[in-house]
Formats: sequence, structure tokens, C-alpha cells
Amino acid sequence: MTTKTVDVLLVGAGAMSTTLGMLLKQLDPTLKIAMVERLDHVARESTDGWNNAGTGHAAYCELNYTPQQADGSINATKAFAINTSFEVSLQFWSYLVEQGKLPSPKEFINPTPHCSFVWGEKNVEFLRKRYETLSQHHCFKDMEYSEDHDTLREWIPLVMKDRQPDEKVAGTRVRYGSDVNFGQLARHMVLHLEQQDNFDLLLSRIVEDLNKQDDGSWNVTLKNTESGQKEVINSRFVFLGAGGGALPLLQKSGIREGEGYGGFPVSGMWLVCKRPEIIEQHQAKVYGMAPIGAPPMSVPHLDTRVIDGKKALLFGPFAGFTTKFLKQGSFLDLPCSIRLGNLKPMLSVAKNNMDLTRYLISEVMQSHSSRVDSLRNFFPEAKDDDWELSYAGQRVQIIKPGTETAGKLEFGTEVITSEDGSLAALLGASPGASTAVSAMMSIVERCYEERLQKSDWQDRIQELIPSYGKSLTDDAALMETVRARTLSVLELDPQN
Repeated sequence: MTTKTVDVLLVGAGAMSTTLGMLLKQLDPTLKIAMVERLDHVARESTDGWNNAGTGHAAYCELNYTPQQADGSINATKAFAINTSFEVSLQFWSYLVEQGKLPSPKEFINPTPHCSFVWGEKNVEFLRKRYETLSQHHCFKDMEYSEDHDTLREWIPLVMKDRQPDEKVAGTRVRYGSDVNFGQLARHMVLHLEQQDNFDLLLSRIVEDLNKQDDGSWNVTLKNTESGQKEVINSRFVFLGAGGGALPLLQKSGIREGEGYGGFPVSGMWLVCKRPEIIEQHQAKVYGMAPIGAPPMSVPHLDTRVIDGKKALLFGPFAGFTTKFLKQGSFLDLPCSIRLGNLKPMLSVAKNNMDLTRYLISEVMQSHSSRVDSLRNFFPEAKDDDWELSYAGQRVQIIKPGTETAGKLEFGTEVITSEDGSLAALLGASPGASTAVSAMMSIVERCYEERLQKSDWQDRIQELIPSYGKSLTDDAALMETVRARTLSVLELDPQN
């Protein structure tokens, strides 16, 4: 058994781990970093292009980020947080492009207008109120709104084709939305990291155990699935960024902060268009209203994607249920995650979320024709034979101990860190990779607090993320400056 000593061990080779690795290497190039991945390729689970929506989540089009209150008003708090978090990601990616540490932006991000589309009097009224609320704020000042069929036909011709002239519809558009191939982005980051000193990528490794040492470091036991050999990596800091696989690893660590957490796996499926002539008629991400009881990942959308340089058209996702925590995981993942400490929260969530359970059952039971029927709300002329089903990645929603109930089902992401800052884990799904830079900076703040207070790191962060330490939500001038730069560097504004 071999033993290696590093400063940082990143478990998982997806969007989160690669982002944290890049951040830390920019802050201190001397850090010894190892990245371990259970598969034999980088970013092939939830980060892979076909396993997620690829939406640069900025809350421009996702209606579930702006819930309507009992008094009819729109709560935009989450939309502002997600929008500014994505701007942080754009700043970091822009820096990496400018420095030649990422390739041409078209290799991983492409301009794709973000649109919302609704039909029916009640939904149109909601979208109008949402637009009125958001467009008054500088973060959303460029949002456009229309109920006019001709205008909407210019924005989303495929969606408006042959609709009845008297049908009540409405849409919003932000022209500089984006489609992100997070898989390619992560692979480019790893490619750069591999060219640096003191970085090792260890593929085909399964984490078997994590043990805290007397000096505060961690001994992490790995098994090489190709050779069968076992290895031990000793690290001062461990990050568990393994997507759905992070929860079982957090449980193995035994840290007090992870007690009581459970996971609820939700799978996803897409309808993928097979006809190039149809694909070419659509250039947008068009999001609609979520069905009652649906998880956020199941908000229906008709999506232009650019995956590995080729344009594609997807609709969905359709949710499903499996006990796997990873697409290439085991059906024993869910039962093996149940502990005495999280049993009560998990049973409580199961009891109090029957709408979600019924929704998932109905989704699983759908036929191909019924899925295409759902698509016809967005594309009235859709034909069954022009679309095929593709399986997306797994999402594990967080179950945590609640205050009013024994357990609470969370649909966001959550960073968990040990008290001494030697271990961190990221749980959850939406909005996921879009806010990776903000999420990973929160880990740097918690786990490298002393280093971060020093002037060299402070100065460096200002280079990487110029808005760091300031509020893009409150500072309109700063947002305008930041956005102008990122749209230019990443070539996202089609009008420029």
C-alpha cells in the first residue's frame, strides 16, 4: 500500500472539484493537490453535457426562482442571489480566458437567449408581474416582455408556429443568456491543472474510507478499480465534490456537522430531436411553469444545446425515481445511506411529500406519446417519431433535520464544513454548476480563513473576481462594469 501526502484532496472530477482546484491553484501555485475520480474519465457524471440542462442559471427564465406570495407579489430574493452568483462564475471564467488558461469561449459557452413562455390568463398575469418586479432592478434591466404573437414569433418561432391567434400567451427574453457545456469546461480546467506542478489526477479510484488523524489531517484510503491496489493519501484538507456520491462519503467521514443528513435521488430523462431541420429553427432556452409537486429540476424547457461543437435540441427533463445516487452508481446507494441518525428525517420527508411521490410515479409511468404530448405545449407541431428518449444524470436532493418537522427536503445546494475546516462537502443539485465559483469561494472563506485575510490572497482574488467583497445586487454601476466585461470576453452578447 502506497502513501502520498498532499495539501488538498479533491474527491470527484466534476464542476465543483475542478473549480475549487483552479481557484486554489490561482491563489497559491505551490499547493500540492490531488484529484481522485471513480470513473476513468473526467466529468462524466452530472457535469457531462448530456446529463444536465446546460443552462447558465441566471434566473432570467426559471420561473421557480420567483415564487408568487399569498398577496400576489413576486419574491425575487432567490432570483437576485442566483443571478449575481452566476455573474461571479462569469468573472472567473473571463479571467481564465484572458490569461489563456481556458480556450476560446465557444469551446464551453455559447450565447443562447433565455426565455420564459406561458399560456392561459392566470399564468400570463403571473409572468407580467414577474417581469414588472425583475425589470425594475439593474440585474434584470435588459429583460424584454411581450404578449404579442408576432414579437414572440420572432423570439421563438418553433414555439409560436401555427398557434391560434386568440390564444393567450406571454414571454420574456434576455438575449445574452448562455448555454454552458459544463463537462467541457471541467475537462479544460483539469487539462490546465495537469500542466501545473504539484497536481495529480488519479482516475479509476474509489474512496473506501476517511480517517481523521491526531494532527488534524485526513488519511483517505483509495482502491484502484483497474489494478485492485490500495493507496492512502494524507491530506491537510479534503473536499467531497462527488455529486450524488458526496453524501455517502460525508457519512464515512463521521464529522458531527454531517449528522442527520439524508438524500433523495431523482433521475432525469430528455426528449432529443433527431431532425436537423427542426433543430435549426430554434435558438433559445424556453422555460415554462412546473407541474404541481414537481422538483425544480423538472421545470419543463425546450432547450438549444451546443455539445461538443454540435447543436442539439432537447425537451424535458422528465423526472424518475431510482435508488442510485449516481448514473453509474449502485441500486444499493439509497438503502446503504440510511443511518439511525437520518432515519427519522427521511421518514418524515417521505410522509410529508406525497405530492412529489405521486408526481415521480406518474412521470415514470409515462409513454413516449404522452411525453411528446407535453412537448406539444411548447412545440405544437411535434411528432412522436422525430424525438427519442435520452437518460440524464442523477440528482440527489438534500434531506436534513428540520425545526418544525423531523425532516426537510431541500432543492438547492448546501456546503457543509467541519468545525476545524479540514473537510468540506457539497450536497444537493439545483442550480448546481452555474454557481460553482460562489460555492467554492464560500469553502475557501471557511477553510482557508487565515490565508484569505492576508493581503496577497486578497489582492489575487480581486484579479480573479473583481466584484469580490462587494454586492452586485446593490451596486448598479459595478454590475454594469462587470457584465460589460464578461459579455465581451466570453462573446455572449449577440448584438456586439
